[in-house]
Amino acid sequence: MSDPGQALTPREITQRLDDYIVGQNKAKRAVAVALRNRWRRRQLGTELAADVYPKNILLIGPTGVGKTEIARRLATLARAPFVKVEATKYSEVGYHGRDVESMVRDLVDAAVALVRSEKVHDVGEKAAAAAEERLFRALVEDRGLADYLDPTPGLSGQMEGGVWRARAATPLPAHTPHELAEREQARARLRSDLAARKLERELVEIEVRDTRTPTLSVMGPQGNETMGIDAQALQELWGRSPGNKTKVRKLTVAESRKILHEEEANKLLDEDAIVGEALDRAQNDGIVFVDEIDKIVAAGGGDGPDVSREGVQRDLLSVVEGCAVYTRYGHVRTDHVLFLAAGAFHFHKPSDLIPELQGRFPVRVALQSLTEADFVRILAEPKNALVRQYEALFRTEGVDLSFTRDGLERLAALAFRANKTTQDIGARRLMTILEKCLEDLSFDASERRGQKIVVDRALVDDRLGETGDDVDLIPYRM
Repeated sequence: MSDPGQALTPREITQRLDDYIVGQNKAKRAVAVALRNRWRRRQLGTELAADVYPKNILLIGPTGVGKTEIARRLATLARAPFVKVEATKYSEVGYHGRDVESMVRDLVDAAVALVRSEKVHDVGEKAAAAAEERLFRALVEDRGLADYLDPTPGLSGQMEGGVWRARAATPLPAHTPHELAEREQARARLRSDLAARKLERELVEIEVRDTRTPTLSVMGPQGNETMGIDAQALQELWGRSPGNKTKVRKLTVAESRKILHEEEANKLLDEDAIVGEALDRAQNDGIVFVDEIDKIVAAGGGDGPDVSREGVQRDLLSVVEGCAVYTRYGHVRTDHVLFLAAGAFHFHKPSDLIPELQGRFPVRVALQSLTEADFVRILAEPKNALVRQYEALFRTEGVDLSFTRDGLERLAALAFRANKTTQDIGARRLMTILEKCLEDLSFDASERRGQKIVVDRALVDDRLGETGDDVDLIPYRM
Protein backbone atom coordinates (compact mmCIF):
# COMPACT_ATOMS: atom_id res chain seq x y z
CA MET A 1 0.00 0.00 0.00
CA SER A 2 1.14 3.57 -0.51
CA ASP A 3 1.55 5.76 2.50
CA PRO A 4 0.69 9.47 2.23
CA GLY A 5 3.66 10.36 4.42
CA GLN A 6 6.03 9.04 1.79
CA ALA A 7 4.40 11.06 -1.01
CA LEU A 8 6.08 14.21 0.30
CA THR A 9 8.81 15.65 -1.91
CA PRO A 10 12.39 15.78 -0.58
CA ARG A 11 12.09 19.54 -0.11
CA GLU A 12 8.87 19.12 1.90
CA ILE A 13 10.45 16.39 4.01
CA THR A 14 13.43 18.62 4.76
CA GLN A 15 11.13 21.47 5.75
CA ARG A 16 9.23 19.18 8.13
CA LEU A 17 12.52 18.06 9.71
CA ASP A 18 13.54 21.73 10.11
CA ASP A 19 10.66 22.12 12.57
CA TYR A 20 12.50 19.92 15.08
CA ILE A 21 16.17 19.78 14.10
CA VAL A 22 18.54 22.72 13.74
CA GLY A 23 21.18 22.54 11.01
CA GLN A 24 22.56 19.25 9.61
CA ASN A 25 21.21 20.01 6.13
CA LYS A 26 23.31 17.32 4.43
CA ALA A 27 21.89 14.61 6.67
CA LYS A 28 18.34 15.89 6.18
CA ARG A 29 18.75 15.88 2.40
CA ALA A 30 20.14 12.33 2.44
CA VAL A 31 17.27 10.87 4.50
CA ALA A 32 14.71 12.89 2.51
CA VAL A 33 15.94 11.33 -0.72
CA ALA A 34 15.93 7.85 0.86
CA LEU A 35 12.32 8.32 1.96
CA ARG A 36 11.22 9.69 -1.40
CA ASN A 37 12.88 6.73 -3.15
CA ARG A 38 10.48 4.48 -1.28
CA TRP A 39 7.54 6.25 -2.85
CA ARG A 40 9.24 6.09 -6.26
CA ARG A 41 9.75 2.35 -5.89
CA ARG A 42 6.06 1.89 -5.16
CA GLN A 43 5.28 3.41 -8.55
CA LEU A 44 7.34 0.80 -10.45
CA GLY A 45 6.20 -2.52 -11.77
CA THR A 46 6.41 -5.51 -9.43
CA GLU A 47 9.35 -7.15 -11.22
CA LEU A 48 11.51 -4.03 -11.37
CA ALA A 49 10.54 -2.86 -7.87
CA ALA A 50 11.83 -6.13 -6.42
CA ASP A 51 15.33 -5.25 -7.66
CA VAL A 52 15.37 -1.68 -6.35
CA TYR A 53 17.05 -1.84 -2.96
CA PRO A 54 17.24 0.98 -0.41
CA LYS A 55 20.44 3.01 -0.17
CA ASN A 56 21.29 2.59 3.50
CA ILE A 57 22.83 5.60 5.22
CA LEU A 58 25.73 5.88 7.68
CA LEU A 59 25.52 9.02 9.85
CA ILE A 60 28.89 10.06 11.28
CA GLY A 61 29.17 12.67 13.99
CA PRO A 62 29.65 13.34 17.71
CA THR A 63 26.93 12.67 20.25
CA GLY A 64 24.11 15.14 20.69
CA VAL A 65 24.11 16.62 17.16
CA GLY A 66 20.79 15.11 16.02
CA LYS A 67 21.53 11.68 14.50
CA THR A 68 18.86 9.81 16.46
CA GLU A 69 16.37 12.66 16.25
CA ILE A 70 16.64 12.76 12.45
CA ALA A 71 15.87 9.04 12.18
CA ARG A 72 13.00 9.16 14.68
CA ARG A 73 11.35 12.22 13.10
CA LEU A 74 11.74 10.70 9.65
CA ALA A 75 9.89 7.55 10.72
CA THR A 76 7.13 9.60 12.35
CA LEU A 77 6.82 11.74 9.25
CA ALA A 78 6.51 8.67 7.00
CA ARG A 79 4.22 6.85 9.46
CA ALA A 80 6.62 3.96 9.04
CA PRO A 81 7.49 1.17 11.50
CA PHE A 82 10.63 2.28 13.34
CA VAL A 83 12.94 0.68 15.85
CA LYS A 84 16.12 2.02 17.42
CA VAL A 85 18.72 -0.49 18.56
CA GLU A 86 22.16 -0.26 20.13
CA ALA A 87 24.76 -2.24 18.20
CA THR A 88 26.62 -2.92 21.43
CA LYS A 89 23.88 -5.16 22.84
CA TYR A 90 24.31 -7.68 20.06
CA SER A 91 26.98 -10.34 19.78
CA GLU A 92 27.62 -13.68 18.23
CA VAL A 93 24.94 -16.19 19.21
CA GLY A 94 26.10 -18.25 22.16
CA TYR A 95 28.68 -15.70 23.35
CA HIS A 96 26.63 -12.97 25.01
CA GLY A 97 23.99 -10.40 24.17
CA ARG A 98 21.01 -10.73 21.84
CA ASP A 99 20.60 -12.33 18.46
CA VAL A 100 20.98 -9.69 15.72
CA GLU A 101 17.78 -10.92 14.07
CA SER A 102 15.81 -9.80 17.12
CA MET A 103 15.91 -6.24 15.75
CA VAL A 104 13.69 -7.42 12.89
CA ARG A 105 11.26 -9.02 15.32
CA ASP A 106 11.15 -5.75 17.25
CA LEU A 107 10.44 -3.95 13.96
CA VAL A 108 7.52 -6.26 13.18
CA ASP A 109 6.11 -5.77 16.69
CA ALA A 110 6.35 -2.01 16.14
CA ALA A 111 4.61 -2.38 12.77
CA VAL A 112 1.73 -4.36 14.27
CA ALA A 113 1.33 -1.79 17.06
CA LEU A 114 1.38 1.05 14.52
CA VAL A 115 -1.22 -0.51 12.23
CA ARG A 116 -3.40 -1.51 15.18
CA SER A 117 -3.39 2.05 16.54
CA GLU A 118 -4.43 3.37 13.11
CA LYS A 119 -7.26 0.84 12.82
CA VAL A 120 -8.43 1.57 16.36
CA HIS A 121 -8.60 5.24 15.41
CA ASP A 122 -10.67 4.36 12.34
CA VAL A 123 -13.28 2.48 14.39
CA GLY A 124 -13.07 4.90 17.29
CA GLU A 125 -16.60 6.31 16.98
CA LYS A 126 -18.28 2.90 16.77
CA ALA A 127 -16.19 1.56 19.65
CA ALA A 128 -16.97 4.63 21.76
CA ALA A 129 -20.71 4.23 21.16
CA ALA A 130 -20.62 0.53 22.07
CA ALA A 131 -18.50 1.20 25.15
CA GLU A 132 -20.87 3.96 26.26
CA GLU A 133 -23.82 1.57 25.94
CA ARG A 134 -22.10 -1.15 27.99
CA LEU A 135 -21.19 1.41 30.62
CA PHE A 136 -24.74 2.72 30.72
CA ARG A 137 -26.12 -0.77 31.24
CA ALA A 138 -23.61 -1.42 34.04
CA LEU A 139 -24.69 1.80 35.79
CA VAL A 140 -28.34 0.90 35.36
CA GLU A 141 -27.72 -2.49 36.97
CA ASP A 142 -25.86 -0.85 39.87
CA ARG A 143 -28.81 1.46 40.45
CA GLY A 144 -31.40 -1.30 40.36
CA LEU A 145 -32.98 -0.37 37.03
CA ALA A 146 -31.70 -3.34 34.98
CA ASP A 147 -35.07 -5.13 34.95
CA TYR A 148 -36.41 -2.41 32.72
CA LEU A 149 -33.82 -2.80 29.97
CA ASP A 150 -34.35 -4.87 26.85
CA PRO A 151 -31.24 -7.02 26.21
CA THR A 152 -29.17 -6.04 23.19
CA PRO A 153 -27.08 -8.87 21.70
CA GLY A 154 -23.36 -8.15 21.92
CA LEU A 155 -23.78 -5.45 24.54
CA SER A 156 -25.31 -7.25 27.52
CA GLY A 157 -23.94 -10.73 28.25
CA GLN A 158 -20.80 -12.61 29.15
CA MET A 159 -17.99 -14.70 27.69
CA GLU A 160 -18.68 -18.44 27.68
CA GLY A 161 -16.09 -20.73 26.13
CA GLY A 162 -14.64 -17.86 24.13
CA VAL A 163 -18.08 -16.85 22.76
CA TRP A 164 -19.98 -13.74 23.83
CA ARG A 165 -23.52 -14.79 24.79
CA ALA A 166 -26.34 -12.30 25.29
CA ARG A 167 -27.92 -12.16 28.71
CA ALA A 168 -31.57 -13.20 28.80
CA ALA A 169 -34.23 -10.57 29.34
CA THR A 170 -35.51 -10.07 32.87
CA PRO A 171 -39.31 -10.02 33.03
CA LEU A 172 -40.80 -6.65 33.78
CA PRO A 173 -42.36 -6.62 37.25
CA ALA A 174 -45.83 -5.22 37.72
CA HIS A 175 -45.70 -1.47 38.32
CA THR A 176 -48.10 1.36 37.92
CA PRO A 177 -47.74 3.54 34.83
CA HIS A 178 -46.54 6.39 37.09
CA GLU A 179 -43.75 4.24 38.54
CA LEU A 180 -42.73 3.10 35.09
CA ALA A 181 -42.57 6.70 33.91
CA GLU A 182 -40.40 7.69 36.87
CA ARG A 183 -38.03 4.80 36.16
CA GLU A 184 -37.81 5.80 32.52
CA GLN A 185 -37.04 9.40 33.48
CA ALA A 186 -34.31 8.24 35.88
CA ARG A 187 -32.70 6.22 33.13
CA ALA A 188 -32.91 9.15 30.73
CA ARG A 189 -31.20 11.43 33.29
CA LEU A 190 -28.55 8.78 33.84
CA ARG A 191 -27.84 8.51 30.14
CA SER A 192 -27.70 12.29 29.83
CA ASP A 193 -25.30 12.65 32.78
CA LEU A 194 -23.12 9.88 31.42
CA ALA A 195 -22.90 11.53 28.01
CA ALA A 196 -22.12 14.89 29.64
CA ARG A 197 -19.23 13.30 31.61
CA LYS A 198 -20.83 14.18 34.98
CA LEU A 199 -20.28 10.72 36.46
CA GLU A 200 -16.58 10.23 35.71
CA ARG A 201 -15.60 9.69 39.36
CA GLU A 202 -18.49 7.40 40.26
CA LEU A 203 -17.61 3.75 40.90
CA VAL A 204 -19.22 1.04 38.80
CA GLU A 205 -18.83 -2.73 38.49
CA ILE A 206 -18.07 -3.90 34.96
CA GLU A 207 -17.36 -7.30 33.46
CA VAL A 208 -14.17 -7.25 31.41
CA ARG A 209 -11.77 -9.71 29.91
CA ASP A 210 -9.11 -11.07 32.23
CA THR A 211 -5.78 -9.92 30.83
CA ARG A 212 -3.72 -11.18 33.77
CA THR A 213 -3.86 -14.86 32.84
CA PRO A 214 -0.35 -16.33 33.33
CA THR A 215 1.47 -16.67 30.04
CA LEU A 216 3.30 -19.72 28.80
CA SER A 217 7.07 -19.50 28.72
CA VAL A 218 9.29 -21.97 26.89
CA MET A 219 12.97 -21.75 27.71
CA GLY A 220 15.29 -21.64 24.73
CA PRO A 221 18.67 -20.15 23.77
CA GLN A 222 17.06 -17.28 21.86
CA GLY A 223 13.44 -17.38 23.02
CA ASN A 224 10.22 -18.89 21.70
CA GLU A 225 10.27 -17.34 18.24
CA THR A 226 13.63 -18.68 17.05
CA MET A 227 12.56 -22.17 18.16
CA GLY A 228 9.46 -21.97 15.97
CA ILE A 229 7.11 -22.09 18.97
CA ASP A 230 3.90 -20.06 19.01
CA ALA A 231 3.26 -19.76 22.74
CA GLN A 232 -0.07 -17.97 22.22
CA ALA A 233 -1.38 -20.81 20.05
CA LEU A 234 -0.41 -23.34 22.73
CA GLN A 235 -2.19 -21.29 25.38
CA GLU A 236 -5.37 -21.22 23.32
CA LEU A 237 -5.09 -24.97 22.67
CA TRP A 238 -4.88 -25.62 26.41
CA GLY A 239 -7.65 -23.14 27.23
CA ARG A 240 -5.32 -20.65 28.92
CA SER A 241 -5.88 -17.79 26.52
CA PRO A 242 -6.79 -14.53 28.34
CA GLY A 243 -9.65 -14.00 25.86
CA ASN A 244 -11.52 -17.01 27.32
CA LYS A 245 -11.92 -15.54 30.80
CA THR A 246 -13.69 -12.55 32.26
CA LYS A 247 -13.78 -10.94 35.66
CA VAL A 248 -15.74 -8.25 37.44
CA ARG A 249 -13.85 -5.09 38.36
CA LYS A 250 -14.96 -2.05 40.32
CA LEU A 251 -13.60 1.07 38.65
CA THR A 252 -14.50 4.68 38.14
CA VAL A 253 -16.60 5.52 35.11
CA ALA A 254 -13.62 7.23 33.46
CA GLU A 255 -11.40 4.15 33.89
CA SER A 256 -14.21 1.83 32.78
CA ARG A 257 -14.85 3.82 29.63
CA LYS A 258 -11.21 3.47 28.57
CA ILE A 259 -11.14 -0.30 29.14
CA LEU A 260 -14.49 -0.90 27.46
CA HIS A 261 -13.49 1.27 24.49
CA GLU A 262 -10.42 -0.89 23.97
CA GLU A 263 -12.45 -4.11 24.19
CA GLU A 264 -15.10 -2.87 21.77
CA ALA A 265 -12.45 -1.65 19.33
CA ASN A 266 -10.77 -5.05 19.38
CA LYS A 267 -14.09 -6.68 18.48
CA LEU A 268 -14.32 -4.50 15.38
CA LEU A 269 -10.77 -5.20 14.17
CA ASP A 270 -9.71 -7.87 11.70
CA GLU A 271 -6.55 -9.34 13.23
CA ASP A 272 -5.51 -11.12 10.04
CA ALA A 273 -5.80 -7.90 8.05
CA ILE A 274 -3.78 -6.03 10.68
CA VAL A 275 -0.98 -8.60 10.62
CA GLY A 276 -0.96 -8.71 6.82
CA GLU A 277 -0.67 -4.94 6.50
CA ALA A 278 1.91 -4.77 9.29
CA LEU A 279 4.15 -7.35 7.61
CA ASP A 280 3.92 -5.44 4.33
CA ARG A 281 4.78 -2.14 6.03
CA ALA A 282 7.64 -3.69 7.97
CA GLN A 283 9.17 -5.25 4.87
CA ASN A 284 8.71 -2.31 2.51
CA ASP A 285 8.55 0.78 4.75
CA GLY A 286 10.36 -0.29 7.93
CA ILE A 287 13.27 1.77 9.26
CA VAL A 288 15.90 0.30 11.59
CA PHE A 289 18.24 2.75 13.29
CA VAL A 290 21.45 1.06 14.46
CA ASP A 291 23.19 3.37 16.91
CA GLU A 292 26.76 3.16 18.21
CA ILE A 293 27.86 1.08 15.25
CA ASP A 294 31.44 2.24 15.77
CA LYS A 295 31.49 0.34 19.08
CA ILE A 296 31.52 -3.02 17.29
CA VAL A 297 34.81 -2.25 15.54
CA ALA A 298 37.53 -4.48 16.96
CA ALA A 299 40.41 -2.57 18.55
CA GLY A 300 42.90 -5.31 17.73
CA GLY A 301 44.24 -8.23 19.69
CA GLY A 302 42.73 -11.64 20.16
CA ASP A 303 41.27 -11.51 23.66
CA GLY A 304 38.89 -9.50 25.77
CA PRO A 305 35.51 -8.15 24.60
CA ASP A 306 36.85 -7.43 21.09
CA VAL A 307 36.79 -11.13 20.25
CA SER A 308 33.08 -11.01 19.33
CA ARG A 309 32.90 -7.62 17.60
CA GLU A 310 33.76 -8.72 14.08
CA GLY A 311 31.27 -11.55 14.53
CA VAL A 312 28.58 -8.99 15.33
CA GLN A 313 29.40 -7.14 12.13
CA ARG A 314 29.06 -10.33 10.10
CA ASP A 315 25.76 -11.19 11.79
CA LEU A 316 24.55 -7.65 11.12
CA LEU A 317 25.66 -7.95 7.50
CA SER A 318 23.34 -10.88 6.85
CA VAL A 319 20.34 -8.86 8.07
CA VAL A 320 21.28 -5.66 6.24
CA GLU A 321 21.96 -7.33 2.89
CA GLY A 322 18.62 -9.16 3.01
CA CYS A 323 17.43 -12.35 4.63
CA ALA A 324 14.26 -14.03 5.91
CA VAL A 325 13.69 -13.74 9.66
CA TYR A 326 11.14 -15.82 11.53
CA THR A 327 8.78 -13.82 13.75
CA ARG A 328 5.63 -14.73 15.65
CA TYR A 329 3.62 -13.37 12.72
CA GLY A 330 5.48 -15.29 10.01
CA HIS A 331 8.65 -14.86 7.97
CA VAL A 332 9.78 -11.34 7.13
CA ARG A 333 12.34 -10.40 4.51
CA THR A 334 14.71 -7.49 5.15
CA ASP A 335 15.70 -6.78 1.51
CA HIS A 336 13.78 -3.49 1.40
CA VAL A 337 14.07 -2.37 5.02
CA LEU A 338 15.92 0.94 5.29
CA PHE A 339 18.87 0.75 7.69
CA LEU A 340 20.28 3.94 9.19
CA ALA A 341 23.49 3.47 11.15
CA ALA A 342 25.17 6.08 13.31
CA GLY A 343 28.37 6.42 15.25
CA ALA A 344 30.73 9.03 16.60
CA PHE A 345 33.83 7.24 15.27
CA HIS A 346 36.09 9.05 17.73
CA PHE A 347 38.58 6.20 17.96
CA HIS A 348 37.86 4.38 14.71
CA LYS A 349 37.08 5.22 11.10
CA PRO A 350 34.22 3.91 8.98
CA SER A 351 36.87 2.12 6.93
CA ASP A 352 37.63 -0.02 10.01
CA LEU A 353 34.31 -1.80 9.54
CA ILE A 354 34.52 -5.03 7.55
CA PRO A 355 34.43 -4.24 3.80
CA GLU A 356 31.21 -6.17 3.21
CA LEU A 357 29.34 -4.11 5.81
CA GLN A 358 30.78 -0.86 4.49
CA GLY A 359 29.38 -1.70 1.08
CA ARG A 360 25.90 -2.07 2.54
CA PHE A 361 25.93 1.59 3.66
CA PRO A 362 26.71 3.38 0.41
CA VAL A 363 25.50 6.80 1.57
CA ARG A 364 27.71 8.43 4.20
CA VAL A 365 26.97 11.76 5.79
CA ALA A 366 29.16 13.64 8.26
CA LEU A 367 27.19 15.69 10.78
CA GLN A 368 28.79 18.88 12.02
CA SER A 369 29.49 19.79 15.63
CA LEU A 370 27.09 22.38 16.96
CA THR A 371 28.18 26.00 17.24
CA GLU A 372 27.19 28.57 19.84
CA ALA A 373 24.77 30.11 17.35
CA ASP A 374 23.21 26.67 16.82
CA PHE A 375 22.67 26.38 20.58
CA VAL A 376 20.73 29.65 20.62
CA ARG A 377 18.50 28.39 17.81
CA ILE A 378 18.02 24.98 19.47
CA LEU A 379 16.83 26.67 22.65
CA ALA A 380 14.08 28.66 20.95
CA GLU A 381 13.23 27.59 17.39
CA PRO A 382 12.13 23.89 17.28
CA LYS A 383 8.51 23.03 18.03
CA ASN A 384 9.68 21.01 21.03
CA ALA A 385 12.32 23.54 22.12
CA LEU A 386 13.50 23.37 25.73
CA VAL A 387 12.44 26.97 26.33
CA ARG A 388 8.86 26.20 25.28
CA GLN A 389 8.83 23.11 27.48
CA TYR A 390 9.91 25.04 30.58
CA GLU A 391 7.45 27.85 29.88
CA ALA A 392 4.62 25.30 29.64
CA LEU A 393 5.74 23.51 32.82
CA PHE A 394 5.82 26.76 34.82
CA ARG A 395 2.46 27.76 33.36
CA THR A 396 0.89 24.75 35.11
CA GLU A 397 1.84 26.43 38.40
CA GLY A 398 0.38 29.76 37.31
CA VAL A 399 3.84 31.28 36.75
CA ASP A 400 4.59 33.31 33.61
CA LEU A 401 8.13 32.31 32.61
CA SER A 402 9.81 34.00 29.64
CA PHE A 403 13.32 34.19 28.16
CA THR A 404 15.05 37.21 26.65
CA ARG A 405 17.43 37.05 23.72
CA ASP A 406 20.48 37.94 25.81
CA GLY A 407 19.47 35.29 28.35
CA LEU A 408 19.36 32.62 25.65
CA GLU A 409 22.71 33.77 24.27
CA ARG A 410 24.28 33.55 27.74
CA LEU A 411 22.90 30.03 28.29
CA ALA A 412 24.18 28.97 24.88
CA ALA A 413 27.62 30.45 25.59
CA LEU A 414 27.92 28.54 28.88
CA ALA A 415 26.80 25.29 27.24
CA PHE A 416 29.19 25.73 24.33
CA ARG A 417 32.12 26.48 26.64
CA ALA A 418 31.28 23.47 28.82
CA ASN A 419 31.42 21.22 25.76
CA LYS A 420 34.82 22.64 24.88
CA THR A 421 36.37 22.35 28.33
CA THR A 422 34.81 19.02 29.35
CA GLN A 423 33.20 16.25 27.31
CA ASP A 424 31.39 17.33 24.15
CA ILE A 425 27.85 15.99 24.57
CA GLY A 426 26.29 18.29 22.00
CA ALA A 427 22.83 19.76 22.54
CA ARG A 428 22.29 17.59 25.63
CA ARG A 429 24.51 20.07 27.47
CA LEU A 430 21.69 22.60 27.19
CA MET A 431 19.52 20.40 29.42
CA THR A 432 22.23 20.44 32.07
CA ILE A 433 22.71 24.20 31.95
CA LEU A 434 18.99 25.03 31.87
CA GLU A 435 18.11 22.66 34.69
CA LYS A 436 20.88 24.10 36.83
CA CYS A 437 19.79 27.65 36.04
CA LEU A 438 16.11 27.06 36.83
CA GLU A 439 16.54 24.60 39.69
CA ASP A 440 15.67 26.99 42.52
CA LEU A 441 12.92 28.70 40.54
CA SER A 442 11.36 25.35 39.71
CA PHE A 443 11.51 24.32 43.36
CA ASP A 444 9.67 27.48 44.44
CA ALA A 445 7.29 27.67 41.46
CA SER A 446 4.29 26.39 43.42
CA GLU A 447 4.72 29.34 45.82
CA ARG A 448 5.07 31.94 43.05
CA ARG A 449 1.59 31.65 41.53
CA GLY A 450 0.67 34.81 39.63
CA GLN A 451 4.27 36.00 39.33
CA LYS A 452 6.20 36.76 36.15
CA ILE A 453 9.79 35.54 35.82
CA VAL A 454 12.07 36.82 33.07
CA VAL A 455 15.22 34.82 32.39
CA ASP A 456 17.70 37.37 31.09
CA ARG A 457 21.48 37.56 31.13
CA ALA A 458 21.50 39.03 34.65
CA LEU A 459 19.43 36.17 36.04
CA VAL A 460 21.60 33.55 34.29
CA ASP A 461 24.76 35.13 35.66
CA ASP A 462 23.21 35.32 39.11
CA ARG A 463 22.22 31.63 39.05
CA LEU A 464 25.27 30.25 37.28
CA GLY A 465 27.93 32.94 37.29
CA GLU A 466 31.18 31.62 35.90
CA THR A 467 30.56 28.12 37.27
CA GLY A 468 27.99 27.12 34.68
CA ASP A 469 30.50 24.69 33.27
CA ASP A 470 31.94 23.43 36.57
CA VAL A 471 33.92 20.33 35.64
CA ASP A 472 33.25 18.67 38.99
CA LEU A 473 29.52 19.33 39.15
CA ILE A 474 28.28 18.77 35.59
CA PRO A 475 28.93 15.00 35.46
CA TYR A 476 26.64 14.55 38.46
CA ARG A 477 23.83 16.57 36.88
CA MET A 478 23.44 14.45 33.77
